[in-house]
Amino acid sequence: MTREEKGVIIDDLSQKFAEHNFFYITDAAGLTVDEINKFRKLCYARGIEYKVVKNSLIKKALQSTKKDYSSFDSKVLKGFSGVLFSKESGSAPAKLLQEFRKGGAEKPIFKGASIDSDIIIGEENLDMLSKLKSKHELVGEIIGILQSPAKNVISALQSSGNKLSGIVKTLSERPETK
Repeated sequence: MTREEKGVIIDDLSQKFAEHNFFYITDAAGLTVDEINKFRKLCYARGIEYKVVKNSLIKKALQSTKKDYSSFDSKVLKGFSGVLFSKESGSAPAKLLQEFRKGGAEKPIFKGASIDSDIIIGEENLDMLSKLKSKHELVGEIIGILQSPAKNVISALQSSGNKLSGIVKTLSERPETK
């Protein structure tokens, strides 16, 4: 690979790291061509981009960002590496990895991730990452919590209003006594 080709790859990766708040680095070494094709199809179906890149190029691309990813150097950027990019959810790649493994595959192995600039390293954190809620899920929960008291007040007013209107109607229909 020429220096120019490496530069293009580094620029492309740098741009992806800047555009995506969530990315995972995995090791898919040992997967067959058929398995890797199934994995790529699953990524595509979920809207997650998967790129296999040399560690040295990933390292240079990460260094060109304004964030500190030095903790990836010694533990994560070794061996075979692929990067999963997700724009919408920090948990989507973790869920994808878990779903793919349900078919009996032991790989891809989770090596590390950046979730809104927080760095998570190690396979033991994959389950925790899969349970993270997306921004939209959290906003929905907050709105539901805030709406609950208002709904209760409205419901109480409506039921009281119905009782009050029933009493007024009954009184108006009652014959007058002298």
